[in-house]
Amino acid sequence: MIEKLKTVIYTCMTVFLAVAILLEPEETFEASIRGINLWLEIVFPSLLPFFIVTELLLAFGIVKFIGVLLEPFMRPLFNVPGAGGVVLGMGLSSGYPSGAKMATRLREEQLLSRIEAERLIAFTNASNPLFIFGAIAVGFFHDPQAGVLIATCHYVACILTGICMRFYMYNNEERGLVRHESNKIRKAIRILHQSRLAQKQPLGKILGEAVMSSITTLCMIGGFIVLFSVINKLLFILGITDFISHFINYGLRSINLSENISYPLISGIFEITLGTQMIAQADDVSLLVQFLFVGIVLAFNGFSIQAQVASIISTSDIRFFPYLLGRFIHIFFAILLTLLLFQPLYANKKASISPHLPVSTDLDSTNIWALTYEWLTMYGPLITLFSISAAILLIITTTYLRN
Repeated sequence: MIEKLKTVIYTCMTVFLAVAILLEPEETFEASIRGINLWLEIVFPSLLPFFIVTELLLAFGIVKFIGVLLEPFMRPLFNVPGAGGVVLGMGLSSGYPSGAKMATRLREEQLLSRIEAERLIAFTNASNPLFIFGAIAVGFFHDPQAGVLIATCHYVACILTGICMRFYMYNNEERGLVRHESNKIRKAIRILHQSRLAQKQPLGKILGEAVMSSITTLCMIGGFIVLFSVINKLLFILGITDFISHFINYGLRSINLSENISYPLISGIFEITLGTQMIAQADDVSLLVQFLFVGIVLAFNGFSIQAQVASIISTSDIRFFPYLLGRFIHIFFAILLTLLLFQPLYANKKASISPHLPVSTDLDSTNIWALTYEWLTMYGPLITLFSISAAILLIITTTYLRN
């Protein structure tokens, strides 16, 4: 019965989407272009190096090396092997959905048990600093100091979520292969050397497979970005967003919040970039409330990111529910931290800035993330197109050599 119900739901959703696209072709095209631009300019060029490095770290056994060194830290704090430290570092620095990508690869390499991989995915999928400081703080709020508050709340909430998730399935522990390793540097070096010797493929093939795997994943991510950009736009045009906002407004009124935040929140639930931009532009909404809802949107990840994570982990035995559970734990901590840190990290800092300083001075002295974001918007499409062209050439060359 449940499977039949799923069939009906999937069919209705697909038919609805197809009809909506036919009824609103111009709006669909504009939403698609927006999604493609986001992927071309920011997502692809910013994630590609991290994805390639992830594959190389695994291929050369560096993950095992780092895992031995980080075991004393990761095991007591998050109840995962030391190799999870690589996932944590890459996930927080490169952004969604890098944590899911790398945790899945470690699971495929049998460096994590299923439960350990599920714990990791629940708290290692975070927004990267480039997006927080460059796009949100400078681009949307026009205030670099906002990035300090948003980033601090977001990343600390990630760590607290990981600490909570260490108790997930605690009494039903599955033992991974990498446990109880010593943290001695000599043993880590020995494992690194053994892993390299076990890698029989030539360097050229390793590099080629790393590039191809990364580009394939990023193309899948691009498809999801475009799809949810279109869905978000169609829901707004067809009045469904307005219908949903009526129910959200009841909740907002009950806690004395402006109803102007409902539309941005719904947009952010589907797609983070548009949602955070609309939240920053919302009228008659205090900065504290704006930061609260930006934190909620970033912690929830949006249906677009969630779909990407679901697609990535579908090739393994990792379950989606722990990741979804982590979203709500992350939201709780993001709200709590924003309420606690708004005054010391933002309000007090802004009040201490001399009113005699010109506004441009504050913006010109921003960190490297804002400059990097601006640089990517200019040259990101060239990097993306060059990388895809190189991948196509690599496929053609490989096919020719095989024949």
